[in-house]
Amino acid sequence: MTAPTTDLTSLTGTWSIDPAHSRIGFAARHAMVTTVRGQFSALEGSLNLDGAEPTASTATVTIQTDSFSSGVPDRDGHVKSADLLDVAAYPTITFVSTGAAAGKGDDEYVLTGDLTIRGVTQPVDIDIAFEGSSKDPFGNVRAGFTGATTLNRKDFGLTFNAVLETGGVLISDKVKVELDISAIKAS
Repeated sequence: MTAPTTDLTSLTGTWSIDPAHSRIGFAARHAMVTTVRGQFSALEGSLNLDGAEPTASTATVTIQTDSFSSGVPDRDGHVKSADLLDVAAYPTITFVSTGAAAGKGDDEYVLTGDLTIRGVTQPVDIDIAFEGSSKDPFGNVRAGFTGATTLNRKDFGLTFNAVLETGGVLISDKVKVELDISAIKAS
């Protein structure tokens, strides 16, 4: 493997997200006292990167909702049910970028796009950081990105909840989304 570089100019072209080395996860408060984490294991997507003008880059991602896992089968079944993700009716979550802007630091950007969950599309901003690129032992040129955003699940029709005896709720409205993306240069 070559040593990683953070030179953005080499990133021009079409890149495919490598699902085996990428992760889209979430974190939500449970019972107002702890955080539950999970992830989606089946995703695909492409990036059209412009290294000379990174804000002209675009991204599309499709996530298979049935691939959701928090490590607890009963909880996973509930999240996949009609109460929340309703994977039978809505088998995918999609993101299509609509713009990008420079972020707060070097190699940081804000990717804006349309996120669709349960058939509801909302605009979202995702803070993205370029982590570097290198050639792997198989000759593939890879680029790594991390990202994060916070969503209000109710904006997407995920309204199930239960009131706790203490007056709080079972599931927080805010859900933190975390991205670790490995992309392979296609052209």
